[in-house]
Amino acid sequence: MRRRAVIALFALGLASGAGMAIGLVGVLATSSDAGSTASSGVTRTPRAERFEGSLMPPGVRAPDFALHDQDGGRVSMRALRGRPAIVTFLYTTCEESCPAQAQQIKLGLDRLGEDLPALAVAVKPETDTPANAQRFLREQGMVGRMDIALGSRTELEPVWKGFAIQPQLAGAEHQARTVLIDARGYQRVGFPIDQLTPERLAKDARTLLAEARGAPAPG
Repeated sequence: MRRRAVIALFALGLASGAGMAIGLVGVLATSSDAGSTASSGVTRTPRAERFEGSLMPPGVRAPDFALHDQDGGRVSMRALRGRPAIVTFLYTTCEESCPAQAQQIKLGLDRLGEDLPALAVAVKPETDTPANAQRFLREQGMVGRMDIALGSRTELEPVWKGFAIQPQLAGAEHQARTVLIDARGYQRVGFPIDQLTPERLAKDARTLLAEARGAPAPG
C-alpha cells in the first residue's frame, strides 16, 4: 500500500513539476522511518547531534592490560572503568604530533571543567623510558592529569592491536589517535589528530559523562 501511494504521488508530482515529486517522496520516506522507529521502540539519536568524533563499532571493549606508568605505578584498563576515560597513543621523544595531542587533551579537560582519567600508551618502547615519560609530562603541563603506560614491545603489542593502532616504526609514523572509552569500558568515539580539538573532545566527554550518570545528553 505504501509503495502504491509513493508511485501515485510521484506521478502527480510529474504533472505538477519534478520538485514537488521529490518533496513528496522525501516526506513519505521520513514518515516511514519515523513509523518504523516508533514500532520498534528504539529512539534513534542522529550521530551529528550526539557525538563530534567518529563512532567506533558497537560492542568493542578496550583491551585489558596491566602495565607500569612513568612513576612505577600500575595502570590497567580495568581500573579506569566506572567513568569515561581518554586514551591516546604517543612516544615521549616526539617533537611534533605528540605534544600537540597532549595539549589538545589538556585544553579539552580544561573546557570540560573536570578531569577524567587520561592515559597515553607508549608507541616507541625503545626510547619510552620512565625518565623520558616524566619529562614529557612536565613539559606539557600534564603531571597529575595524564599517565603514560610503558612496557616492552611484547607487553604493548596486545594493547596496540586491541585499539587497532600502528606503533612508531623505522619507516612509518605511528597512528596519532585519541579514543574515548565509556564508563563500561567500551571504545565509543575516536579522533584522528587532524580532527581532535578541545571543543570536540570536551563535548563528547560531556555526553559520555551524562550517559554514565543517567542524565540526558547535553544538547
